[in-house]
Amino acid sequence: MYKTTSRLLAIAAASLALTVGATAANAQTSPPPPGGPGMMHGGPGMHGGPGMHGDFMLGFRQLHDKLNLNAAQEKQWQAALDTMKQNGQAMRKNHEQMKQQFDAMKNQPILDLNAMHTAHEQVEQQNQQLREQTTQAWLAFYNGLNDQQKTTVSTAIKARFAKMEQRHEQMRERWEQHHKGDASAPAAQQ
Repeated sequence: MYKTTSRLLAIAAASLALTVGATAANAQTSPPPPGGPGMMHGGPGMHGGPGMHGDFMLGFRQLHDKLNLNAAQEKQWQAALDTMKQNGQAMRKNHEQMKQQFDAMKNQPILDLNAMHTAHEQVEQQNQQLREQTTQAWLAFYNGLNDQQKTTVSTAIKARFAKMEQRHEQMRERWEQHHKGDASAPAAQQ
Protein backbone atom coordinates (compact mmCIF):
# COMPACT_ATOMS: atom_id res chain seq x y z
CA MET A 1 0.00 0.00 0.00
CA TYR A 2 2.79 2.43 0.91
CA LYS A 3 4.64 1.74 -2.36
CA THR A 4 1.51 2.35 -4.40
CA THR A 5 0.69 5.56 -2.53
CA SER A 6 4.22 6.91 -2.85
CA ARG A 7 4.32 5.92 -6.53
CA LEU A 8 1.06 7.77 -7.18
CA LEU A 9 2.35 10.77 -5.27
CA ALA A 10 5.53 10.76 -7.35
CA ILE A 11 3.50 10.52 -10.56
CA ALA A 12 1.27 13.38 -9.47
CA ALA A 13 4.29 15.52 -8.55
CA ALA A 14 5.96 14.78 -11.87
CA SER A 15 2.74 15.51 -13.69
CA LEU A 16 2.43 18.79 -11.82
CA ALA A 17 5.98 19.70 -12.80
CA LEU A 18 5.29 18.84 -16.44
CA THR A 19 1.89 20.49 -16.48
CA VAL A 20 2.79 23.72 -14.79
CA GLY A 21 6.31 23.78 -16.17
CA ALA A 22 5.16 23.28 -19.72
CA THR A 23 2.70 26.12 -19.37
CA ALA A 24 5.32 28.46 -18.04
CA ALA A 25 7.96 27.45 -20.53
CA ASN A 26 5.66 28.03 -23.47
CA ALA A 27 4.47 31.35 -22.13
CA GLN A 28 8.02 32.59 -21.63
CA THR A 29 10.25 30.78 -24.14
CA SER A 30 10.20 28.90 -27.38
CA PRO A 31 9.43 25.17 -27.05
CA PRO A 32 12.30 22.79 -26.37
CA PRO A 33 13.59 20.67 -29.22
CA PRO A 34 11.66 17.44 -29.85
CA GLY A 35 12.79 14.73 -27.47
CA GLY A 36 14.33 17.20 -25.02
CA PRO A 37 13.60 17.27 -21.30
CA GLY A 38 10.08 18.24 -20.47
CA MET A 39 8.66 16.61 -23.57
CA MET A 40 7.10 13.25 -23.12
CA HIS A 41 8.29 11.00 -25.95
CA GLY A 42 8.76 13.99 -28.23
CA GLY A 43 9.46 13.53 -31.87
CA PRO A 44 7.68 12.80 -35.10
CA GLY A 45 5.17 10.01 -34.78
CA MET A 46 5.44 9.82 -31.00
CA HIS A 47 3.02 11.12 -28.37
CA GLY A 48 4.08 14.66 -27.74
CA GLY A 49 5.28 15.15 -31.31
CA PRO A 50 5.12 18.55 -32.97
CA GLY A 51 1.38 18.53 -33.71
CA MET A 52 0.33 17.54 -30.22
CA HIS A 53 2.89 19.82 -28.63
CA GLY A 54 1.07 22.96 -29.74
CA ASP A 55 -2.28 21.73 -28.41
CA PHE A 56 -0.67 20.58 -25.19
CA MET A 57 1.04 23.93 -24.66
CA LEU A 58 -2.08 25.92 -25.48
CA GLY A 59 -3.97 24.03 -22.77
CA PHE A 60 -1.33 24.79 -20.19
CA ARG A 61 -1.09 28.44 -21.15
CA GLN A 62 -4.81 28.61 -20.52
CA LEU A 63 -4.31 26.87 -17.17
CA HIS A 64 -1.80 29.53 -16.15
CA ASP A 65 -4.29 32.24 -17.05
CA LYS A 66 -7.02 30.53 -15.00
CA LEU A 67 -4.86 30.47 -11.85
CA ASN A 68 -4.87 34.27 -11.41
CA LEU A 69 -1.63 34.25 -9.45
CA ASN A 70 -0.88 36.90 -6.85
CA ALA A 71 2.59 38.51 -6.64
CA ALA A 72 4.02 35.94 -4.21
CA GLN A 73 2.69 33.04 -6.28
CA GLU A 74 4.05 34.58 -9.48
CA LYS A 75 7.45 34.84 -7.79
CA GLN A 76 7.31 31.12 -6.91
CA TRP A 77 6.19 30.40 -10.47
CA GLN A 78 9.19 32.28 -11.84
CA ALA A 79 11.57 30.52 -9.43
CA ALA A 80 10.22 27.13 -10.49
CA LEU A 81 10.37 28.14 -14.15
CA ASP A 82 13.99 29.29 -13.80
CA THR A 83 14.90 26.04 -12.04
CA MET A 84 13.20 24.03 -14.77
CA LYS A 85 14.97 25.96 -17.56
CA GLN A 86 18.41 25.68 -15.95
CA ASN A 87 17.95 21.99 -15.19
CA GLY A 88 16.62 21.31 -18.68
CA GLN A 89 19.71 22.93 -20.16
CA ALA A 90 21.96 20.95 -17.83
CA MET A 91 20.22 17.71 -18.79
CA ARG A 92 20.63 18.47 -22.51
CA LYS A 93 24.31 19.23 -21.88
CA ASN A 94 24.69 15.94 -19.95
CA HIS A 95 23.05 14.06 -22.81
CA GLU A 96 25.34 15.66 -25.38
CA GLN A 97 28.45 14.90 -23.30
CA MET A 98 27.37 11.28 -22.90
CA LYS A 99 26.73 11.01 -26.65
CA GLN A 100 30.20 12.37 -27.37
CA GLN A 101 31.75 9.87 -24.95
CA PHE A 102 29.86 6.99 -26.55
CA ASP A 103 30.82 8.18 -30.04
CA ALA A 104 34.49 8.20 -29.01
CA MET A 105 34.22 4.79 -27.37
CA LYS A 106 32.47 3.11 -30.30
CA ASN A 107 35.52 3.69 -32.50
CA GLN A 108 37.59 1.41 -30.29
CA PRO A 109 38.06 -2.13 -31.63
CA ILE A 110 36.85 -3.61 -28.33
CA LEU A 111 34.09 -1.76 -26.54
CA ASP A 112 34.59 -1.02 -22.87
CA LEU A 113 31.08 -1.83 -21.74
CA ASN A 114 31.98 -1.18 -18.12
CA ALA A 115 33.09 2.37 -18.91
CA MET A 116 29.99 2.95 -21.03
CA HIS A 117 27.76 1.70 -18.23
CA THR A 118 29.54 3.85 -15.64
CA ALA A 119 29.22 6.96 -17.81
CA HIS A 120 25.54 6.25 -18.39
CA GLU A 121 24.87 5.69 -14.69
CA GLN A 122 26.63 8.95 -13.75
CA VAL A 123 24.55 10.94 -16.21
CA GLU A 124 21.35 9.24 -15.05
CA GLN A 125 22.19 10.05 -11.44
CA GLN A 126 22.89 13.69 -12.27
CA ASN A 127 19.69 13.93 -14.32
CA GLN A 128 17.66 12.37 -11.52
CA GLN A 129 18.94 15.04 -9.13
CA LEU A 130 18.02 17.74 -11.64
CA ARG A 131 14.54 16.28 -12.13
CA GLU A 132 14.07 16.15 -8.36
CA GLN A 133 15.14 19.80 -8.00
CA THR A 134 12.64 20.78 -10.68
CA THR A 135 9.86 18.75 -9.06
CA GLN A 136 10.57 20.30 -5.66
CA ALA A 137 10.45 23.80 -7.17
CA TRP A 138 7.06 23.11 -8.76
CA LEU A 139 5.76 21.50 -5.58
CA ALA A 140 6.78 24.62 -3.64
CA PHE A 141 4.78 26.64 -6.17
CA TYR A 142 1.79 24.27 -5.88
CA ASN A 143 1.89 24.37 -2.08
CA GLY A 144 1.57 28.17 -2.27
CA LEU A 145 -1.73 27.96 -4.15
CA ASN A 146 -5.10 28.34 -2.49
CA ASP A 147 -7.66 25.52 -2.59
CA GLN A 148 -9.46 26.92 -5.63
CA GLN A 149 -6.18 27.17 -7.57
CA LYS A 150 -5.18 23.66 -6.47
CA THR A 151 -8.55 22.39 -7.69
CA THR A 152 -7.91 24.00 -11.07
CA VAL A 153 -4.47 22.37 -11.30
CA SER A 154 -5.83 19.03 -10.06
CA THR A 155 -8.54 19.07 -12.71
CA ALA A 156 -5.94 19.73 -15.41
CA ILE A 157 -3.70 16.92 -14.11
CA LYS A 158 -6.63 14.49 -14.00
CA ALA A 159 -7.52 15.38 -17.59
CA ARG A 160 -3.88 14.81 -18.57
CA PHE A 161 -3.90 11.41 -16.83
CA ALA A 162 -7.10 10.48 -18.68
CA LYS A 163 -5.52 11.41 -22.04
CA MET A 164 -2.39 9.45 -21.19
CA GLU A 165 -4.51 6.43 -20.24
CA GLN A 166 -6.49 6.72 -23.46
CA ARG A 167 -3.26 6.82 -25.52
CA HIS A 168 -1.91 3.86 -23.55
CA GLU A 169 -5.08 1.89 -24.29
CA GLN A 170 -4.88 2.77 -28.00
CA MET A 171 -1.24 1.66 -28.11
CA ARG A 172 -2.12 -1.60 -26.34
CA GLU A 173 -4.91 -2.26 -28.84
CA ARG A 174 -2.56 -1.58 -31.78
CA TRP A 175 0.06 -3.83 -30.25
CA GLU A 176 -2.50 -6.63 -29.83
CA GLN A 177 -3.72 -6.20 -33.42
CA HIS A 178 -0.16 -6.23 -34.70
CA HIS A 179 0.68 -9.40 -32.78
CA LYS A 180 -2.55 -11.10 -33.85
CA GLY A 181 -1.44 -10.48 -37.43
CA ASP A 182 2.01 -11.97 -36.67
CA ALA A 183 0.47 -15.00 -35.00
CA SER A 184 -1.91 -15.75 -37.88
CA ALA A 185 0.78 -15.39 -40.57
CA PRO A 186 2.68 -18.63 -39.69
CA ALA A 187 -0.62 -20.51 -39.40
CA ALA A 188 -1.67 -19.32 -42.87
CA GLN A 189 1.65 -20.47 -44.38
CA GLN A 190 1.22 -24.07 -43.17
